[in-house]
Amino acid sequence: MSNPVISIIAPIYNEEGNIALLYERITAVMEQTGETWEFIMVNDGSSDNSPALMEELAARASHVKTIHFARNFGHQIAVTAGIDHAAGDAVILIDADLQDPPELIHELIERWRAGYQVVYAVRRERKGETFFKRFSAKAFYRIINRMTEIDIPLDTGDFRLMDRQVVDVLKKMPEHNRFIRGMTSWIGFKQTGVYYERDPRHWGETKYPISKMLRFGLDAITSFSYFPLQIMIYVSLGLGFLAIILIPVVAVLRITQGPDFFGGQATTIVLLLLMSSFQLFFLFLMGQYVARIYDEVRRRPMYIVASTTGFNENNKTSDVRSDSAESILEPEA
Repeated sequence: MSNPVISIIAPIYNEEGNIALLYERITAVMEQTGETWEFIMVNDGSSDNSPALMEELAARASHVKTIHFARNFGHQIAVTAGIDHAAGDAVILIDADLQDPPELIHELIERWRAGYQVVYAVRRERKGETFFKRFSAKAFYRIINRMTEIDIPLDTGDFRLMDRQVVDVLKKMPEHNRFIRGMTSWIGFKQTGVYYERDPRHWGETKYPISKMLRFGLDAITSFSYFPLQIMIYVSLGLGFLAIILIPVVAVLRITQGPDFFGGQATTIVLLLLMSSFQLFFLFLMGQYVARIYDEVRRRPMYIVASTTGFNENNKTSDVRSDSAESILEPEA
């Protein structure tokens, strides 16, 4: 059997209430396109009935394929596993919560047919989300855009279509702390966006609480920006300049106002606490970069696959993603 034209990837983590409707809506869309397609669901260590529902769909439909992780490795790693196993000429990423409407796939494919190699979906409105969630999301994208060295489209998620040429380059990028939307922007090629209104989550709770969002943002910044390290020199220069100014000011005040003008230790303690807080904060930032270097040099597998369903030998990859820099960067013969 020849490879499908379209591969659709959905990471699954405790989405038992969404899987059936997600498949139904995707099927309705793809039947209208007339293209051959495959639907890859990646079970990211779900603890509910999601794995059983995935296997039930795979048993009924030959174009449904499943990947089951040995444990939870995270959303971005689940997306990566789907990309590694996808065989289509174009690959579409979509979340399973149905906030990103599958019906938009039509327009993504049309833009791809028009010659674009990355077609990303831009959120015009985010329904069913709190003010804090909307505000923090908008702030996140704008801060990332100012701090990173690449132009990441504002208000975009992982919902996008990527041409096979882009996918092949993405598969050669081995970093463990992944930020897929930033990586596709870094790759380049001809890109465009389509606008849509994001729906409320159909079932279940968000898999990105504040703690995960902060970690995700930190991954994005450290993957594409040296700004947190560079700002340290500016802060140190500013504090040094302030100290140089304050030395003669304090000397004059002590002479004119008397030696007791700055009496006591309160001022000294406050300044020491302030300086210590700056030092600890910058040590934390440096530690984050060092930790990510440590992740890469250990060369542990990015993920471990416990089982798969529906893949043949032509498009089944290794059950672990563990690439060395030498093997990844070596050109094919």
